[in-house]
Amino acid sequence: MIKTMKRRAVQSVACLTLIATAARAADNPEQMAAPTLSPFSIGGDSRTNNDARANAGWIPRMAAIGITVARTPDMSWGAVEPEEGKWKWDKLDAQMSYLSDQHFIFGGLLIGSPKWNILDRPGTLPGNNLPGWSAYVTELVKHANRKIKYWEVWNEPPNFTGHDQKPADYAKIVVSAYDAAKAADPTCLVGLAAKSVHVNYLEQVIKAGARDHFDYIVLHPYETLGTVTDHSGAEPVYMHIAPTVRKMLVAQDPAKANVPIWFTELGYDAGKDASLQGHALVKAYTMGIAQGIACISWFEGMDGDSGPMGLLEANGTPRPAYIAMAQMIRYLGQRPTYLGWLLLNDKDYAFIFKSDEINLQGPGRGSVMIIWAPKGTQDTIDFGKQVAIVDPLTGTATQAGTYALSDAPVIVYHTPANLVTLAQDNLTKPFPWDGDYTNAKSVSVTFGETNVEKGLHTDSAASVAADVVAYGGSGRAGDIPGGNVFMVDPNFLTYTATPIEITVVVRRNPANDNAGFKLKYESTNGFKDFGWYTVPDNKEWHTKTWKINDAQFVSMWGYNFSLDSDGNQYNKYAIQSVTVTKLDK
Repeated sequence: MIKTMKRRAVQSVACLTLIATAARAADNPEQMAAPTLSPFSIGGDSRTNNDARANAGWIPRMAAIGITVARTPDMSWGAVEPEEGKWKWDKLDAQMSYLSDQHFIFGGLLIGSPKWNILDRPGTLPGNNLPGWSAYVTELVKHANRKIKYWEVWNEPPNFTGHDQKPADYAKIVVSAYDAAKAADPTCLVGLAAKSVHVNYLEQVIKAGARDHFDYIVLHPYETLGTVTDHSGAEPVYMHIAPTVRKMLVAQDPAKANVPIWFTELGYDAGKDASLQGHALVKAYTMGIAQGIACISWFEGMDGDSGPMGLLEANGTPRPAYIAMAQMIRYLGQRPTYLGWLLLNDKDYAFIFKSDEINLQGPGRGSVMIIWAPKGTQDTIDFGKQVAIVDPLTGTATQAGTYALSDAPVIVYHTPANLVTLAQDNLTKPFPWDGDYTNAKSVSVTFGETNVEKGLHTDSAASVAADVVAYGGSGRAGDIPGGNVFMVDPNFLTYTATPIEITVVVRRNPANDNAGFKLKYESTNGFKDFGWYTVPDNKEWHTKTWKINDAQFVSMWGYNFSLDSDGNQYNKYAIQSVTVTKLDK
């Protein structure tokens, strides 16, 4: 995650699907003028996206692989109105002209406060001067002269806001921006934003006054993608981002229930593993498009001041992720149609798309399947016929009837017709996580040499269970990284504030060291905890139960609750089981 406003006030994209455009047009025919864009887009940080000259160092390399959309030039309030009432457009105009010359379509980011607008501290929402903020939005949208259709309000709030500022403060600047932007250009679209997958914050902003004052939702799910990439089985958490947002919108703003959802920043640190970054990119776009995300803007195009996040290294050397992006666009086309999902051999992930005809370099019309095995596993896939298999990290294509599949995704085209039919049958079905727990009363995980996960999962996954068992295989050590972090199957519970009960069975380690933790959980007001629980001793297993009335599981950080030991010095315990039960309201 990038730590400064400038780093996140960067270039990515704003995209729309044909369906979403048509849906909005039913309410406002003028909005049919909004261009229909590809979900494949790119961004840059404050160094690589500072101006047109900086863009010239990497934008042509993005265009070369088929990327045609970008998040935003630099247009913060202070950049275009450095002195009150005095507007400075030359830098922005040069950047917009350059991007247009490179055949990019780009959005806009409404953000910041100029030095002359005195605030208590930097990075504070400018609610102290709403008339000035409104004037900034008005002049900017007018100056863009409909070259920009999509306007994102602020960068991942509540980040980069005042410590004491609430959702209501963001709601005020959203409403002000919406009204000003629509007055200047009735055809433009305004985005409501939140950090990570902070659906709770979006809900609070809507309830605080932003209802009906946005046209799309913006999220930055870095942590969720990281969980999917680094751990086994978390794909359903990523696949439920859009459904969770829509559940919230149905409850809080039904008229906006079907607005587009965009990921205007999403990425993976190549410093961990450059190949793994490429795998993360393929999975991010595959599952993003599958769940209906209208725009996915990879952060970033080339390394700048934000670490090794780029498709290109700072010297321009392409990483495997650059090649992977090229292959995704080549084989899926600019506007692929999602057909459905499969679990090959009942466990391996498969997503099938229809490639669009605009893609002239790829195999043309037809179905394309992207597949991978769960993290840390391998499996043999028998396609029943010869298919073309592409390694997205190299572009190498081979013909085969079977394939030794790992968690490294591959692209398959000339997909067998029977698999396409099966995927289409699954299109509207819940995406499973070792079973469908939609109507279950409870979910649980029982630890041992082989974990039994029934709708409840840990961040460290069952694959490491054999290495960390305690008390003869009857429990898991509480100090195993990720072993105390829990993810509930989203089909069992997501967003809906249902009363629940969480029960853990624990004991101290054999040395009987002092041990304990806090149960920290996602609530309607963000993460909360119940205070400290001390594990009594190691003589027997101890059962501890908490009843929770305000749980609201949305996987903001990619998980729902954890057992937190302060400074890790008190995590000297073993866990036998954890259970989450729905209670009657």
